[in-house]
Amino acid sequence: MDKNWSMLAVEIARGQDMPPSLLPVDVFADRLHAALDGGGWDIQSINDLGNRLFREGTYAHATACYRVVVKDPRAFGAQANLGRCEIRLGQASAAEARARALLDQHPDLLPAWQLLTDALVVQERLAEALEASRHAAELSPGQIMLVHQWAMLAERVQDHEAAAEAFARLWELDRSDLRSLRMLVFYRRSICQWQDLDHLGRLLLETIDRLPEHIAPFEFLSEPATAAQQFAYAGCLASWIEERASQKPIAVKRNVSIDAGALRVGFLSHGFGPHPTTLLTSALFEQLRHSRLEIHLFSTRENAVDHSACKRLAAAVHAFHDLSCRPQREIAECIQAHDVEILVDLDGYCRGRKPTVFAYRPAPVQAGWLAYPGTTGARFMDYVMADRFVLPPSLQPYFSEKVAYLPRCYQSTDPGRKVGIPPSRKTCGLPATGVVYACFNASYKFNPRSMTRMLQVLKEVPGSVLWLLRGEGRSSEQLQQAAQVAGVVPSRLVFMDKLPHHAYLARYRHVDLFLDTEDYNAHTTASDALWAGCPVLTRPGDTFASRVAGSLNHHLGMPEMNAADDAAFVMKAVRYGRDAGYRAAIKAKLLKQRLTSGLFDMQGFARDFESLLWRMAEHRRAGKLPETFES
Repeated sequence: MDKNWSMLAVEIARGQDMPPSLLPVDVFADRLHAALDGGGWDIQSINDLGNRLFREGTYAHATACYRVVVKDPRAFGAQANLGRCEIRLGQASAAEARARALLDQHPDLLPAWQLLTDALVVQERLAEALEASRHAAELSPGQIMLVHQWAMLAERVQDHEAAAEAFARLWELDRSDLRSLRMLVFYRRSICQWQDLDHLGRLLLETIDRLPEHIAPFEFLSEPATAAQQFAYAGCLASWIEERASQKPIAVKRNVSIDAGALRVGFLSHGFGPHPTTLLTSALFEQLRHSRLEIHLFSTRENAVDHSACKRLAAAVHAFHDLSCRPQREIAECIQAHDVEILVDLDGYCRGRKPTVFAYRPAPVQAGWLAYPGTTGARFMDYVMADRFVLPPSLQPYFSEKVAYLPRCYQSTDPGRKVGIPPSRKTCGLPATGVVYACFNASYKFNPRSMTRMLQVLKEVPGSVLWLLRGEGRSSEQLQQAAQVAGVVPSRLVFMDKLPHHAYLARYRHVDLFLDTEDYNAHTTASDALWAGCPVLTRPGDTFASRVAGSLNHHLGMPEMNAADDAAFVMKAVRYGRDAGYRAAIKAKLLKQRLTSGLFDMQGFARDFESLLWRMAEHRRAGKLPETFES
C-alpha cells in the first residue's frame, strides 16, 4: 500500500498517546527527520501532512514539514505555505522576503503575489498590498477570490480608481453580486466616470426594488432615487438593525429622572472633531450653555478629544463622553445610565454611523437631526427635526419619523467664523478677469445633468471659468473630458485642492456665483458660500437631500436663487454672468439678508431649538405618542 500523510503522522507519533500536533515542536521536528531517514516517504506525503497541520492551526509544526518540502526548488506552493506560517507566527517580514525572492526568479508566480499581499497587509502597508493584489488578480482574472481581495483593499485605502476597476471586474464575473454593482456605481460616480453609469444606476435601483436587502441608504442620496425608494431602502436596513438589537436587548430602565426645570438631552455623533457636524453645531451648543437644557455629547470618533474643535464643544456643554471603540450595545447602556430623556442622532446612515445604538432604545425620545438628509425608516426613531421647505408635507408619507418642525431653516451654523483675505486670483489659478462660477461639492455629487447645466452656462458667458474642488482619483480629468465633448475648452475648469477650512472659506471672495448639483446638493458647503457672501443657485428637487440649499435660500429671503427647472437654472446663471448690475444687486442683497434674515442668527435658532426639544419632552411626559409638531 502506498504511504500517505496519515501513515507518516502515525510514525512520528509512535509510542506517544497524542497526535503529532500536540507534540512539542522540537520533538515533532526530531521525529519527522527520524522518520524521513527511514526512507520511503515522498515529498507529497510530507506536504500533505504540513497542509493538515496548517488547517489545524499548528503553524510551527506545519513549518517543519514545509521546510523539508521546499528543498525541492519546484515546490512553489510549499514556499507560499511556509510564508503563510511565518505570517501567523509573527514573522511577516520573513514572509515578505520569501515572496520577493520567489518573484525575482519567477515574476508571474501567482502564489508568490498572494503571499506578498498577505505579508504586506499584516504589516499595514496597504497601498503596497493593493498593488500586489492587483497583480495577483490580473494573473488569474477568473478567480473571484483574488478580485474580491483586490476590491476590499482598494476600499480600505480609499483608492477610488482601483475600487471602481475591481468592482467592475467582480460584476463581470458574477452578475448576481448586488454589492459589487452597488459599489461599482458608487465608485464610478465618485471619480466622475459616467460611461454606462445611467444604465448601471437604473439596473441597481430596479434590482433593489425587486430584491430588497439591508443596504446603506447613504449610497442612494446621489442617485436619482425617488423619496419612496429612499424610504423603502432605509426601512429595509432599519428592520435588519432592529432584529439584530432584539437578539440581545439592554435592560429596560422603567423611569428616567425628570426635573421640571431642566431637560437632559444627549447628542450622539461620529462627527465631533474635524467634521462638518462640529462646524455646524459649535455655536449652537455655546448658545444653549445657559439654557434649561443639560446637554451631553456622546462621541464615537477616535481621538476626537484631541482636536481643537472638539475642545470647543466640550467647553460648551455639560458633559463630553468619549465612547469611541466601544460596541454599540455598550454605548447604548452608557447613554441610558446618564438618564438622557431625549437622544438626538446627528449621523443617521452617514459613514461612521452607529444606528444600532438607537435600536436598543436607550432614551425615551429619539430624534434625528442635521447630518443625514433623509429618513431612517426606523420604528425606533420618533422624530426628525426639519423645516417646512426641506421637508414639505408632500414628503411626510416617505418618512417613518414624525416631523418636528423648526420655524426657521433646520441647519444651524457658526456665524463667528472670519472670512479671510485669499491669495490673488493668479495664485489660485484663476484668470485676472472674468466671472468665476464655482461648485465645491464632493465629486460623487456630480452627474451629467449637473455638468451639462454648468457647461452650458460657461458657453454662454464668455471669459467665465468654473472653479471646482479636486476630487477623487482622475475625476478632474473626467470632468475636463466632459467639457471638451461639450465644446468648452477644458482649461476653463479650474481645480482647487482640499484646504484647511479658513483658507477654503476665504476663496469664496473670488467667486461670483455657486452653481449647485443634482440629486444631492450642497449642504454645509452652501452655508459656507452664503456666509462668505457668495450667492448659491440651486434647483430644489423632490427629496430632502435635493432641497437643503433651497431651504437656505428660502430662509435667507432670496427665493429668486431657487430655479424651477434646468432651463431656468441656466437662464439665471447666464444673466448673472452677463449683467454686472444684476450681479451687484444680488450680492448686495445677500450681504443685507445675511445680517437681517435670521438664517445665521444662532441666538434665535437656540431659542427655537430648545423650545422644540421641550415640546417633545412635555408631550411624552403627558403620556402621548409622538406626533408631527407644526412650527
